[in-house]
Amino acid sequence: MSQLDHKSAAWSALFSEPMSDLVKRYTASVFFDKRLWQADIAGSLAHAAMLARQGVISATDLADIRRGMEQIRQEIASGAFDWKLDLEDVHLNIEARLTQLVGDAGKRLHTGRSRNDQVATDVRLWLRGEIDLIAGLLEDLQRALLTLAEQNVDVVLPGFTHLQVAQPVSFGHHMLAYVEMFARDHERMLDVRRRVNRLPLGAAALAGTTYPLDREFVARELGMEGVCQNSLDAVSDRDFAIEFASAASLVMVHVSRMSEELVLWMSQNFGFIRIADRFTTGSSIMPQKKNPDVPELARGKTGRVVGHLVALITLMKGQPLAYNKDNQEDKEPLFDTVDTLKDTLRIFAEMAGGITVVPQAMEQAALRGYATATDLADYLVKKGLPFRDAHETVAHAVKAATSHNCDLSELPLAVLQQFHAAIGKDVYDHLSLRGSLNARNTLGGTAPAQVKAQIERHRKRLAA
Repeated sequence: MSQLDHKSAAWSALFSEPMSDLVKRYTASVFFDKRLWQADIAGSLAHAAMLARQGVISATDLADIRRGMEQIRQEIASGAFDWKLDLEDVHLNIEARLTQLVGDAGKRLHTGRSRNDQVATDVRLWLRGEIDLIAGLLEDLQRALLTLAEQNVDVVLPGFTHLQVAQPVSFGHHMLAYVEMFARDHERMLDVRRRVNRLPLGAAALAGTTYPLDREFVARELGMEGVCQNSLDAVSDRDFAIEFASAASLVMVHVSRMSEELVLWMSQNFGFIRIADRFTTGSSIMPQKKNPDVPELARGKTGRVVGHLVALITLMKGQPLAYNKDNQEDKEPLFDTVDTLKDTLRIFAEMAGGITVVPQAMEQAALRGYATATDLADYLVKKGLPFRDAHETVAHAVKAATSHNCDLSELPLAVLQQFHAAIGKDVYDHLSLRGSLNARNTLGGTAPAQVKAQIERHRKRLAA
């Protein structure tokens, strides 16, 4: 039996009794941190290459380590690897198996490092890869929303403030608002990636090491952008995980806002859209129901991801330097945040392709809400009225339209002229929904020409 064949072997000489089974289960992380195995092997191979380059281990040891790691890689990938609770975590499990396979070379691999800097490196390497996947999924979602926007540039949607009809907007313009949000989320993820992609390895337990390590070489081998410059900070802080969780929370907040609108729009009270049946469920007792379970669940999962952010911040807030066992609790919230975010982005990109817009319902809702009232005020301002006077005049016109149970555009010219003599026949061009859209032909506005230009801009950006 090798000295790493049981959990306490790495420090057993100091202890007079074995660890209790209860403590083993309480402190073990192998059954959730084993997902770090690829990062652990990659970090170990880079470390071994550096040790050989520096003359700390022999070329023969390096060859043996590489051979053993390749077998371990194949065993884990095929499901044949025997993960042992007694070995506590992914690192000791892989090291123990390596020592079984190649003997003393496996024992020499840990020279110049600690599990403290090893786990910090593994988590950073793993998270870097996940951020790359998430960035791609954010681009996929933006493309799906761009397609939906492009198909509905000329569809009139009532724009809301305070959930009250405010002004007409292009449905395509509305979708582009979410494209902008997810584009910023993409930027944030790539910005977080830069700080994730720094190397702690070589900091050892907390103070560095006496061995002549070349940490910059290891960083280059692993494709990392830099080296953590302070050994205490390198092993103990998890601000990179907190920052990722914060960026992930913002993505989910944007998803949740969109979800809320999809739920409202699908309801009979709005009837603005239909969501494809494959993204909905029925009721166990009400056969007429189609429930928007996907956006509802995404709205709920937002609380879960935000909760993980709070958990990670709370985890760090009371820790003295340097490493503490508390940090084992960083992985499950981080892992679940990544899993939840990836699943949500995938399903939303697919669901966007299954949304059918109901233009008539949107237009009718816009007409019910006097959405062109501001256009009438702008019309009067261009006739010479101060805006505040125009605002008051239009309020009286809306009151009259309400009493007549009609839209402003349906009031006879004679009635409109009672409110101001400057109103002429051309007012109806301004009071139509599409006239209102076309009038807002400034950068960032809802005019179809502007919406098409923005779609083209986003297409080029995503193709770059």
